[in-house]
Amino acid sequence: MSAALPPEVARLEAPLREGLLQLRLALDDRQVGQLLAYLALIARWNRVYNLTAVREPADMLSQHLLDSLAGVAPLRRHTEGAPARVLDVGSGAGLPGVVFAIACPELSVTCVDTVAKKAIFIRQAAAELGLPNLRAEHARVEQLQPAAAQVVTSRAFASLHDFVALTREHLAADGVWLAFKGRVPDDELAALPPDVGVLQVEPLAVPRLDAQRCLVWLRPAG
Repeated sequence: MSAALPPEVARLEAPLREGLLQLRLALDDRQVGQLLAYLALIARWNRVYNLTAVREPADMLSQHLLDSLAGVAPLRRHTEGAPARVLDVGSGAGLPGVVFAIACPELSVTCVDTVAKKAIFIRQAAAELGLPNLRAEHARVEQLQPAAAQVVTSRAFASLHDFVALTREHLAADGVWLAFKGRVPDDELAALPPDVGVLQVEPLAVPRLDAQRCLVWLRPAG
């Protein structure tokens, strides 16, 4: 992280810190620096590899970083700050997995994506940002060896039905699914198989983002 931040990213430090205050997240200066360096890395790679349709760093802050950071406090409540394995499925540019790895260094985070360039990007981010707790897999999730993850998460992967069907074998015995969604997905919730229980649908207030967001917590029933 020795490279200087480009001006369009450096000027986002104040709104990032303001967002963290609104989310009641206490991150230290190093973590804030890692988040900004990660944003700069996405912006740089995006010019060549099209990691995300969001092009402007300011929009990446609200739509990607702060949106993912809004899930950190709920995740911490679940793990109670203890070490845990997190599997981020369909991670894309590493969202929310890279953000979770930065904000929660006690977590061991694996990001999975079927697009090779995105897995390569996440590995590069882990190296440049100094994140030994972050790794990436280029694979279809159903082809991976069982991950025994305490949390399997996704931000833009599939319907809830497909999400749980494709990742069930990766849950630890006490594991849960954590899905980021926009509006409460009533139709998707109704389509869940009977052996999946809904623990909670948790509304999220994302700073600088005027959109409905929620977290859907699921667990195998019985």
